[in-house]
Amino acid sequence: MVRRYSGRLLAAPLLGGFLVACGGAVGVAAEEFSTANGELRGEVLHSGLNHPWAMAFLPDGGALISERPGQLRYFPDAKDFDGRGELVSGLPDDLVANNQGGLLDLALHPDYAENGWLYFTYSARVEGGQTTRLARGQFTDGALEAVEVLFSAAPAARGGRHFGSRIAFDDRGHVYVSVGDRGDDDRAQQKDDHAGSIVRLHDDGSVPDDNPFVNTDGAHPELWVIGVRNPQGMVIDPETGTFWQNEHGPRGGDEVNIIERGLNYGWPVISHGGAYSGGPIGTGESEKEGMESAIHYWTPAIAPSGMAILRDPAFADWDGDLLVGGLRGQTLRRLTFEGRELVNEEDLLPELRRRIRDVRVHDGAIWVLTDHNPGELIRLTPTDPG
Repeated sequence: MVRRYSGRLLAAPLLGGFLVACGGAVGVAAEEFSTANGELRGEVLHSGLNHPWAMAFLPDGGALISERPGQLRYFPDAKDFDGRGELVSGLPDDLVANNQGGLLDLALHPDYAENGWLYFTYSARVEGGQTTRLARGQFTDGALEAVEVLFSAAPAARGGRHFGSRIAFDDRGHVYVSVGDRGDDDRAQQKDDHAGSIVRLHDDGSVPDDNPFVNTDGAHPELWVIGVRNPQGMVIDPETGTFWQNEHGPRGGDEVNIIERGLNYGWPVISHGGAYSGGPIGTGESEKEGMESAIHYWTPAIAPSGMAILRDPAFADWDGDLLVGGLRGQTLRRLTFEGRELVNEEDLLPELRRRIRDVRVHDGAIWVLTDHNPGELIRLTPTDPG
């Protein structure tokens, strides 16, 4: 790996290959990293975030970053992440941060410039424990207004594990939300349970008439697919419409899937991983008729989280490739598929040594959030765009 340094040092220690400041914005410290298709320039723009979970870029040039303990921070200029950012008011009172839960994903409505709707997921305190909720509010002058809950996974459960909680929009006005199995494996095969599923809604939270289980007795009508474990990465390719997803396996067997209407993705009946006790999962097999096997998996686990697709002219050589952040693996993987076949995989930051929670592609750059306190915001740009 080739590393070159530029910019002035701000009394900053070398951590995992990146120059970072102690609890604040940086913006000038940078390194260059070799990849299979040229070099990337990495800059730590901020290093004072508290377990950041997701980010969203606003059309006026600003940005929002969610922090799992329950803060939403607004940066008016996404080219200058100076300071801690402005705290956004108006988050729901039932938001509870516990273990893996808290304030989670962020997504702008596709028509945000006209309607101002910011969608977000969070773990909520409800009767029976906690659950995953989808809400939206209109972001105005540093505050969320007209906040409404659009979806609440049922039933709730005790404990703070496996909330899932990524958001994706398609080009027909539907919003998708992933819901983890809450650490109770068998729930993912139950159609009267939202746990271990991906749900599909109209953008106002109503249920589409063509959802696959609308007319199934006892089934939740919001369900789009079942049999997933803890999906923390989802992205719909804006050019092909392919719906990509990743999810945590148990002891190994992290997955990449293509999500399609009404399918059963097998958890916990089939898996490429094993039980934490050392025994098999479910049938002990990775295939079963009527269930979808992963198109790619990782053993040992990397604990995949944020997911993005490269459709930016600055990364022309990687057009259509997937990016997957890894928590346990402390990695940023680039995956190239031809149809359903993986033809190349590259770790873009093999010496980072940071848990990657989210990855986004925006304005000629790859943006990465690391899951720490303090956590970092890293911007990666090609030294030779295109």
